Amino acid sequence: MPQPPAPTPSPVLADPVRDWADSGIVALTGHADEPPLVPPGRAATRARELGERIAALTQGRVRLDGGRLLSERAAFTVHRRNGPISAGGACRLLPAADGWAAVSCARPDDPLLLGALVQAELPADPWQGVAAWLREHTGDDLAERAELLGAAAAPVRHLAVAPPRPPQLPPRPVDGLLVVDFSALWAGPLCALLLGMAGARVVKVETPTRPDGARRGHPGFYRLLHAGHRSVVLDPTTSAGRRALAELVEAADIVIEASRPRALARFGLDAHAAVAAGTTWISITAAGRSSDRIGFGDDVAASAGLVAYDNRGTPVFCGDAIADPLTGLTAAALALTAPANGSGMLWDLAMTDVVAATLDRAPAGPAPSARRQADGWVVDAADGPVPVAAPQRRQPAGQAPGSGVDTAAVLADLGIPPP
Repeated sequence: MPQPPAPTPSPVLADPVRDWADSGIVALTGHADEPPLVPPGRAATRARELGERIAALTQGRVRLDGGRLLSERAAFTVHRRNGPISAGGACRLLPAADGWAAVSCARPDDPLLLGALVQAELPADPWQGVAAWLREHTGDDLAERAELLGAAAAPVRHLAVAPPRPPQLPPRPVDGLLVVDFSALWAGPLCALLLGMAGARVVKVETPTRPDGARRGHPGFYRLLHAGHRSVVLDPTTSAGRRALAELVEAADIVIEASRPRALARFGLDAHAAVAAGTTWISITAAGRSSDRIGFGDDVAASAGLVAYDNRGTPVFCGDAIADPLTGLTAAALALTAPANGSGMLWDLAMTDVVAATLDRAPAGPAPSARRQADGWVVDAADGPVPVAAPQRRQPAGQAPGSGVDTAAVLADLGIPPP
C-alpha cells in the first residue's frame, strides 16, 4: 500500500523545540496549575513542513502555517491544558496494570460501551469504574476488548515508526475537481478544507442518523472547516439512497472517508473499485484499513506515544486531539499528488502511524518545562529562549451549510436521480 510522502524539507534548520513553542501546542501541554511542558518528538516540525509542501504543490495558493493548525481548535473553544485529562475533557490517561492507557468517552453511547468493556453497569460518569478495572488489567486486555466493542481506548505504547519512503508523484492541480467527503470531526474535514482552498469543489456527505458529531461542537470552528462546501444527506438504508451514494462516488475525483471498510461495504461502496476507475481515495482510520480499532485524536496520539511526562512520572496530553490535524495535513499533501498516467490511488492513512513517525523513542525523563518571563512563558530552543505562543484562530471564509441543504441541487448538477 502506498505510504504518505515525506514532507519537503524546510529551508530553515528545523528546531523541534522552537516549532513546538510557535505552534501553540506547548501552551496546551501540562497541568493547569503548573508550567507548560514541551512534547517529545517533532510533530510540530512535521506539520510545518507539510504546510510548506502543500504551498509548493498548490503554487502558493494554499499557504498556511502547518504548525499553528495543530492548535487552532483550542483557539475557538478556549480549552486549556489539563494534565491527564484531554483539553476537550473527553479522554483520560489512566494507570493500567502494566503501564498507562488512553480512554475516550466522547460519543453519547460511550458510557454504555465502557460499561460493556469493564463488564459492569456504569453511571453517566464512568471514570471511577473504568479506572478500577484498568488497575487490574493489562494494556493488551484493554486493546483486545476495546477493538471488539468499538470503544476508543488503547494502551500507551511509544511506537516509534520510521518515516515512510513514498513513491515520488507529480503535483496534481485540483481546481474544479469534485471532492466527496464522508469524514467527520477534524482530520478528514481539514483535508477537504485545504483541497477546497486549492480550488476543488467539496461536497460533504452525511446520513440521517449519523451527522457529523462536530456539528455539536464550537460553531465557529465547524464553520472554519466547512465554509463554502455543499452538504448532502443520503440514507444508505434504502436502495435509492445507496444508488445515489454510489453515483456520487462514481462522479468524484477524490473521496475522503474515515470509516472501517466493512462499514462502507454495507453502503455498497468499494474503495478498490473506485480506485480502479481512476479515483483518489483517502482512507483515514485509527490503525489502518486492516484493523477494526476505533480511535479519536487524543487517544490515538497518546497510544502512539505522544505524551509528555511531568516530574512525577505522570503522562499528560500533548495539545488538543493532535493526531487529527497532523493526519489532515498529511492527507491533503497526498491528495495533491497523483500518478502521471491518471490512474487512481488508495492512500491508507493510519493516524497512529502518522503520529508515531514523528517520535524517535520513548521519553527518557520529564519533559522540558517552560519558565516565566515577563507576562508569558518561554522555553529554551537551540538558539536561545523563545516565547510560548498561544493557540491562534483563522477567520472562517464564509458560512457552513446546514445539514443536507444542497442535496437536491448537487444531485441535479451531477445528473443523479433523487432518492
